[in-house]
Amino acid sequence: MGFFLETLMGGLMSGMLYSLIALGFVLIYKASGVFNFAQGAMVLFAALAMARFAEWIPQWTGVQNQLMANLLAFVAAFAVMVLVAWVIERLVLSRLVNQEGITLLMATLGITYFLDGLGQTLFGNDIYKIDVGMPKDPIIVAESLFQGGILLSKEDLYAALIAASLVALLALFFQKTATGRALRAVADDHQAAQSIGIPLSTIWVIVWSVAGFVALVAGIIWGSKLGVQFSLSLVALKALPVVILGGLTSVPGAIIGGLIIGVGEKLSEIYVGPHLGGGIEIWFAYVLALLFLLIRPQGLFGEKIIDRV
Repeated sequence: MGFFLETLMGGLMSGMLYSLIALGFVLIYKASGVFNFAQGAMVLFAALAMARFAEWIPQWTGVQNQLMANLLAFVAAFAVMVLVAWVIERLVLSRLVNQEGITLLMATLGITYFLDGLGQTLFGNDIYKIDVGMPKDPIIVAESLFQGGILLSKEDLYAALIAASLVALLALFFQKTATGRALRAVADDHQAAQSIGIPLSTIWVIVWSVAGFVALVAGIIWGSKLGVQFSLSLVALKALPVVILGGLTSVPGAIIGGLIIGVGEKLSEIYVGPHLGGGIEIWFAYVLALLFLLIRPQGLFGEKIIDRV
């Protein structure tokens, strides 16, 4: 039982990180109707910016305190992501209003490759380290309940708590603030929102900036765990099955979907993988997403679309 709970907790912590990245997909889709295939590239770009600014700021400013340097690097990286959001709105979204969904999808694919290239040009293509002070040592809990206790990674635990806190804050932002209500109004009906004076261009810049902030936090966490390298964008794409499972328009769906994927891939790797030769963790999420597309294509919490003829 102890080993099962250990695996379960590891899956929940990984799932919360998947949920955080999936939230970026959901926010942009709800506000603009764009399936943002560039979210993985945004995670990588933001992580590169954070890693490089953390190196450069002590050289530029003479700041030697690591905490202050990381804080300034975070602010600078977030400013870069806001600038990216503004450029995307001005040069791409504003010119593609009311276009077909496939056109918008191809536009985000173009943004993906542009950000990948721009990241290499501005920040280099080596493997970089992000050190934000998260402890690496594991801890053992519940020793009195289970023989040997339950081994947990402190880093994964801190990362899951940060991700959960950010998800909760974003939920409050959407429910309780005037800007959040405007975002929800745009999500429900673009034309109706415009008719009552809500500027779509401003809303899109805000939502892409929020998605950039989410990508930055996710990039810092994953970069701290794995190092900042170009495979990071592939890790971020694990959120695609999450949004398919939870529903493209549902914030709770992104959370629940992430937890299901995280737990499912860990348990299947441990208990099913040995019988299939291993490697099930790599493809489990995508097979589960395929099954949902066949059975319930709108996801667990997505809106079912009914066309009346």
